[in-house]
Amino acid sequence: MQSQHQRAMFVTGTDTDAGKTYISAALLRHFAAQSLRVVGMKPVASGVTELDGVLHNSDVTQLRQASNVQADVRWINPYCFAPAIAPHIAAQQAGVTIDLQQIKQAYEQLCGMADVVVVEGAGGWLVPLNGQQTIADLAQLLDIPIVLVVRIRLGCINHALLSVADIQRRGLTLLGWVANCMEDEMPVMQENIATLQQLIAAPCLAVVGHHGQVNFNGI
Repeated sequence: MQSQHQRAMFVTGTDTDAGKTYISAALLRHFAAQSLRVVGMKPVASGVTELDGVLHNSDVTQLRQASNVQADVRWINPYCFAPAIAPHIAAQQAGVTIDLQQIKQAYEQLCGMADVVVVEGAGGWLVPLNGQQTIADLAQLLDIPIVLVVRIRLGCINHALLSVADIQRRGLTLLGWVANCMEDEMPVMQENIATLQQLIAAPCLAVVGHHGQVNFNGI
């Protein structure tokens, strides 16, 4: 875990609710169990609840609970919007423009505090963040390896391969992918996973049952 590329990863998904937060928190616990200092980052979050007069985003809360480095929440989550809608629209409604350079500065602060930084995206790979830039552009700016969470459901092969193709087109490293089997009743589930293993030129890091334990391979 010495180089910049070894000590950080960007977790994206094939869609919203693919299980990015669950996998990101599992990655943090995985590395913490190796006696490493770990911190999670959610650059842009949408959707908050009020608890004791304080606004909380559940994704950010889960990442902070899985981290063993306590950092300023403004670095962990530079942008947080109340409505659970697309981040660029939430930002427009709030009169804010999401600035990728500001996110990068927060990320660099976290890198100085931890051995491993796990950055979780918002929605899928090409979700817009402002009028010109997407989650993919943010990942490209940070230039760290990608972990793709694939929600195993009808259509997942197409969604996964499109995401992988754009990750490769941008010259980014696909560290690996996770098969998140959230829909237990899906027909030919194992055949879908086998097809993805054959077609994605990166390792399957884990196969996860419905909110089951995550055992990562090779990281």
